[in-house]
Amino acid sequence: MNKEDISQVLEIEKQCFSVPWTKEAFVMEVEKNKFARYIVAELDEIIVGYGGMWMIIDEAHVTNIGVRPDFRGRGFGDVIVKAMIAAAEKEGIYNMTLEVRASNRVARNLYEKYGFKACGIRPKYYQDNNEDAVIMWKQRN
Repeated sequence: MNKEDISQVLEIEKQCFSVPWTKEAFVMEVEKNKFARYIVAELDEIIVGYGGMWMIIDEAHVTNIGVRPDFRGRGFGDVIVKAMIAAAEKEGIYNMTLEVRASNRVARNLYEKYGFKACGIRPKYYQDNNEDAVIMWKQRN
């Protein structure tokens, strides 16, 4: 992802999340956060999804993954998750973590498909409705 992608990524962010990141947050991630890596999935020059993570020492923390609602169910989430895992492993990072809404069964199933396991709960993690987050880890076998 580069700075030119931010406007489309921001559209997706707003469609996917009740408390979306701001344009300034994405600019900071792309331009100044040396730990951040972002991937976009494109179809006919339209960004249909994206994923972000922070890679620090031996761990990657997935910050966000989003797919445009009208492109869901077509495998773009799979492509993004696989690309993020590959990017982390290319850097020698085999441990990944993330938080996901307890109610987001579709996302949880996707992460489980790629080896993430539920390892804990962050009570009342989400500000908009105090929903719990499920902490998931993917670790090298």
